[in-house]
Amino acid sequence: MKKFIFTSVMLFVALTVQAADITAGKKKSVVCQGCHGANGFSQNSTWPNLAGQTASYLQWQLKKFKSGERQYAPMNTIAADLSEADIENLAAFFASQPAPKPAAADAKLVELGKSKAAMCLGCHGGKAEGRGQFPRLAGQKAAYLEKQLKAFKSGERKGRPMNAMVNSLSNEDIKALSAFFSSLK
Repeated sequence: MKKFIFTSVMLFVALTVQAADITAGKKKSVVCQGCHGANGFSQNSTWPNLAGQTASYLQWQLKKFKSGERQYAPMNTIAADLSEADIENLAAFFASQPAPKPAAADAKLVELGKSKAAMCLGCHGGKAEGRGQFPRLAGQKAAYLEKQLKAFKSGERKGRPMNAMVNSLSNEDIKALSAFFSSLK
């Protein structure tokens, strides 16, 4: 019986994943390009790369923006008009793109970040590649990562595990972690 239930759940998950339409997601992504760049490769350190991000994480964040649980006016406005299919298709499209290339960073800062990264890798994947609802950090913009870590630390951005994890980090730790993750492939 347990095997039947497991197989049924896995089949449901597989069918749900296959339901996303990458081509429709690419068409819908035109509105995203102003900030997140063509195919999700941001040219501005203010906005994150979406390319290579996990589909689960992108769906989760778009739903949070749509519901207002996560506040950022431009994203709340855009997400408000997205259907469930739009969210799935956008997430599938960006997840299908190659991961961003690592950024050049100060070697000493990267080494310091590497020495502090173990606490992050349990959730974000052994190579910071992202895992399920935990985002890809590898290759992300250092300035964006630093801004988000500081927002978690101040409580401006909510996320219980993250708010607790960053509480003990200094600004230097945050800068080092951001440099390290942006330098990863």
